[in-house]
Amino acid sequence: MGKLWTFITQLHSLAGPSLTLLYPLYASVVAMESPSKLDDEQWLAYWILYSFLTLAEMLLQPLVQWIPIWYDAKLLFVAWLVLPQFKGAAFLYERFVRDHIKKYVMTREHRSSGGKGKSKLVDSITPKKAS
Repeated sequence: MGKLWTFITQLHSLAGPSLTLLYPLYASVVAMESPSKLDDEQWLAYWILYSFLTLAEMLLQPLVQWIPIWYDAKLLFVAWLVLPQFKGAAFLYERFVRDHIKKYVMTREHRSSGGKGKSKLVDSITPKKAS
């Protein structure tokens, strides 16, 4: 049983980085080289959500270390985000993240432009029409 348990532990240690980093990296490069924009959206959404997850995990580390199945639960969640059968990253981004980001960006642009609608940055780089 000792050798089998060691093998399972080692396999589990390889599955995490492979599933969370190596496969998404490969799929992102393939998506960038393909003409379709749908796969780009899936992988951009994945990297955004993975960044949020990593940041939350770092901030909540004292709490997370007391949850014995955290690594397994995270691995299952990331598998759902990554696997093409589920397209979980695109689903979560579309359903929950997009609206919050749009609200934040629009509010920020509105404040920075003094309520004119366009941001000063956009005004400064847009060529002016000759009158």
